Amino acid sequence: MSASRTLLASLLILAAGIAVLAAATDGFRAFTSETARRVAVREHPRALPPMPLQTARGRTIDFIGLRGRWLLVDFIYTRCMAYCSVQGSEFARLQDRLAGPIADERVALLSISLDPSHDGPEQLAAYQRRSGDRGVGWIAARPASPAGLEALMRAFGVTAISDGLGGYAHNAAINVVDPRGRLVAITDWYSPGEAERYVLQGLAQ
Repeated sequence: MSASRTLLASLLILAAGIAVLAAATDGFRAFTSETARRVAVREHPRALPPMPLQTARGRTIDFIGLRGRWLLVDFIYTRCMAYCSVQGSEFARLQDRLAGPIADERVALLSISLDPSHDGPEQLAAYQRRSGDRGVGWIAARPASPAGLEALMRAFGVTAISDGLGGYAHNAAINVVDPRGRLVAITDWYSPGEAERYVLQGLAQ
């Protein structure tokens, strides 16, 4: 094969590879499954199922009952001493920074347990206390059934894998739910200011 033909063949292969990569990464915007999840949610908000949750106070709520306000949602388990502890402290700080709209019932924070068989109301309440809960605007809850947990994890795109030691490896994030009950954004767990800004912009519209 001549040099020109070799070059042409190489260019065609390269072009085909670029096309495949573009399709797989949503136009080069998503280079990981987590990024792809965030892009998909931003462009196509997801309606959340009316799933019952038991709170740290023993009450039963669901996402329908929380509509009308912005929600910042994270997934935790109370025995976690790593990410979940940091997330809890950040949610307590968000209670301060969003105190006004929380008091007006326009914003709420929601932590959902990935370990409902262990995390009953007592454990959830203890987790909030350890994190510095300010006492208003932050709900810690567990799904009322295993099927409920699976449905919520599918809706939010959360993956959790047992680590064999009683804990879980899971994709941590702060999920933003709009007043219509739709998941509209996913932000970094270590950057609560990003989620806060998103909510404040929504409130200003």
